[in-house]
Amino acid sequence: MKYSRVYIESVGYELAPIVITSKELESRLRPMYETLHIAPGQLEALTGIRERRWWKPNTPISHGAISAAKKALQERNIAPQDIGAVVYAGVCREHFEPATACQIAAALGVQGNAAIYDTSNACLGVLNGVLDIANRIELGQIRAGIVVACESSREINEIMIQQMLDNPSMELFTTSLATLTGGSGAAAVLLTDGSFSPSRRPKLLGGVNIAEPQYHELCRWGINAVSPENHVPYMQTDAVAVMKHGVELGKRTWEAFSKELGITADRIDKVICHQVGEAHQKLILQTIGVDPAKDFPTFEFLGNMGTVSLPITAAIAKERDELRPGDLVGFLGIGSGLNCLMMAIQW
Repeated sequence: MKYSRVYIESVGYELAPIVITSKELESRLRPMYETLHIAPGQLEALTGIRERRWWKPNTPISHGAISAAKKALQERNIAPQDIGAVVYAGVCREHFEPATACQIAAALGVQGNAAIYDTSNACLGVLNGVLDIANRIELGQIRAGIVVACESSREINEIMIQQMLDNPSMELFTTSLATLTGGSGAAAVLLTDGSFSPSRRPKLLGGVNIAEPQYHELCRWGINAVSPENHVPYMQTDAVAVMKHGVELGKRTWEAFSKELGITADRIDKVICHQVGEAHQKLILQTIGVDPAKDFPTFEFLGNMGTVSLPITAAIAKERDELRPGDLVGFLGIGSGLNCLMMAIQW
C-alpha cells in the first residue's frame, strides 16, 4: 500500500476522567492475592503500567467518540458536507445495530452522499479505518474522511475482578492479567487529500500488513451465554503466547515494511507503537532493531486503550514536540487475531 495524496489533517482525543492505579486494582484483589500467596505490586512489575483511565459509570461509548471527532474537526476548514466517510473502528460499540458510526455522523452533521459504517479488528481497528479512508481518497472518491473509536475497560475490569474474587486460581489470574492492563479513551483521525489548506500536515506514505489467523484463539473478548437471560462478558489472554507469536509476526511485518517502503531502522526518526506494556514494547523494538530512544510510550500512565492507544499516543507526542516537521514516523500496530499493520508517515 502506497499513497501519494493522503494527509493526516488532525488527531483529536479524549481521555477518560477517572484515574485508576494498579495499586487500587490490587487492593480490590487482596483476598485473592492472600489466598494464592501473590505479593502485592505484581501487576505493575509485570506490565510496567502504573495507572490507567476509566469512564464514569454508564458513560455511552458514543459520547467519547463524538467529543474526540469534534476536537479533530476543530478549527479546520472542513464542513460536514466535505466528509465523505465516517468509520467507527472501536472494539466497544454502542449497539449491535445500527452502526455506532451513525450516531457519530449525526452528531457531526454528516449525511447524504457519505459512507458511514463500523469496522472491527481488535486493537488494529483505527489503523484499518485509516487505510479504508486513505484508499477512498487515493482513488479520488472522497476528499476527506474521519475514523473514530472509543474504548472502555471499566466494565470488563470490574467483571474480571469479581470473577477472580469468587473463584481464585492461579490460572484465572494468569489469563486475566492482560485484562487488568486495559485503559479507556477515545480518538478520531481526520484524513484529507490536502486540498483544504496550504499548511503543512503529515503525509501518509504507505503501509504493510501481515496476518497469522491460526492464532485467533490466543486473546478473546466476548460474551458467555450463562443462561438465556444472563449473558456475561469475558476476556482471556495467553499473554506468553501472544508475546512470542506477536513479536515473531512483528519482525516479519517490519522486514516486509522495510522492503516495500525502503525504510530502515537507521532511517526512521520516530516510532509510535501500540501500547501493550513494558515487556512487549522492549522486546519488539529490540527484535526489529529500533533504538528505544526513538519510541514514545504512554502505557505507564494510560495502559492499553486498545484501538485508540496508538493515535492518542501520536497526538500526545505531537503536543510535546516529539514529532516534528520532516520526521519519518512509523506507526507499528498489532492486534489479536493475530494481525500486524505498520504505516509510514512523513510528519
